[in-house]
Amino acid sequence: MITVSLMLATLMQTLDSTIANVALPHMQGTLSASQDEITWVLTSYIVAAAIATPLTGWLSDHLGVKRLLAVAVGGFTIASALCGMSETLTQIIASRLLQGIFGASLVPLSQSILLDINPREKQGQAMAVWGMGVMVGPILGPTLGGWLTDSYNWRWVFFINLPVGAFALFGVLTYLPDRKRVTRNALDFFGFAMLSLAIGAFQALLDRGEQLDWFGSLEIQIEALIAAISFAFFIVHTATAGKRSFFRAELLRDRNFVTGTCFIFVVGAVLYATRALLPPMLQSLMGYPVATTGLVTAPSGIGTMIAMLLAGRLLGKVETRMLLFTGFIISAVALYMMMKYTIVLSSADIVWPGVIQGFGLGLIFVPLSSVSFSSLSAELRADGTAIYSLMRNLGSSLGISIIQTMVTRNTQISHSSLASYATPFNPVMRAQVDMSSPSAMAMLDRMIGQQASMIAYDDAFKLMFIATLVVVPLLALISKPKRQAPLDPSEAHVAMD
Repeated sequence: MITVSLMLATLMQTLDSTIANVALPHMQGTLSASQDEITWVLTSYIVAAAIATPLTGWLSDHLGVKRLLAVAVGGFTIASALCGMSETLTQIIASRLLQGIFGASLVPLSQSILLDINPREKQGQAMAVWGMGVMVGPILGPTLGGWLTDSYNWRWVFFINLPVGAFALFGVLTYLPDRKRVTRNALDFFGFAMLSLAIGAFQALLDRGEQLDWFGSLEIQIEALIAAISFAFFIVHTATAGKRSFFRAELLRDRNFVTGTCFIFVVGAVLYATRALLPPMLQSLMGYPVATTGLVTAPSGIGTMIAMLLAGRLLGKVETRMLLFTGFIISAVALYMMMKYTIVLSSADIVWPGVIQGFGLGLIFVPLSSVSFSSLSAELRADGTAIYSLMRNLGSSLGISIIQTMVTRNTQISHSSLASYATPFNPVMRAQVDMSSPSAMAMLDRMIGQQASMIAYDDAFKLMFIATLVVVPLLALISKPKRQAPLDPSEAHVAMD
């Protein structure tokens, strides 16, 4: 029952990271917002969650895991209701900020608790179950969001959280034992403030950069300067403050944790960037309606679930690095298939690469989560899972920003290159198109635009394919976890006493 409650909490939080995306045009009309203004419905949630995530470890020590998780679930559920009832843009942005603040600790706390309540030989299977909520939520979000928006209205994108949150809160309060509170120094306010400022400015830079032409904008320049200075202050402060530091420097001494965190950064970038690319590609180039787009992209979640269940059983029987290697290669194969896309595609051409990529990511996520925390002490888990989740989220934000910028710019470059052949001086073009007809030229320009966009999308998939292969050699940095005898159940639960 604890696992079910944690799964519901995790699914609720990860689902909300993408479920609102497809409803933005409907919200824009209801709330009388401009195109730039409505994007703050997404960015306010992401920024608030990014800033609040590193605070999870300190709060869990002072409030206790059960109390913090109950507050987080309850607060997230109430904030969801406020989002659904919002009548103005200001109200929904404020409600989304609350959602981000309360939801920030749900994923790291759930992961930490599952590691605590399961003996070591069962932690792989526990991570497989937990990982389904983390990985499948963002994949199913647009599908569910599109269906709710089309069938009812955009407010149900948020109201759907109410029954899920109620069940999760009941399970947490009823079945979760409380963990001993840990005495820790007072909050290192300066360290937390510098890290929060750096993360917030960096996240705002990523979210606003594409709209404002990146460093051609004064706003982006200021945000980049704030992020760089704040992070520099945080690094110096962490190095000199010792045990008073907000950040637990002991985490950096664990090679598996540091390597695993780097890998999850890349996984976050590839997973979320792919999810961000496919819907606009299918809708703008292929003419797919929202519901159909959801149907052809959702099967990737099936591949992820199958792989996670399989990986949970294989963990401990097969070398962890071999599972990770297999997962990365399978993901690369899927991206290779995607980079061969053309304007003419069948539904199967979309579904199968998605299923294959989902299977590969599922094989990566479970062993990666397990090995990252295999040598981390129990008292560092809350901090470790918070940093792990933060890096996954930052990776996704960076990946989406880079890919979207690349698609926009490469579309313009490809359009210019292709259009250079569409002249009266090209005998092949002159023979096939009436260059004096405005309608024929308009149709030709539309075809060139479609082909240019397709080339840009293919280039983006190619970049992710290369990035996936480049990180594979880093698997050598992961040390093989030492074999340990099965624990007595009382020892496995000691952290929750």
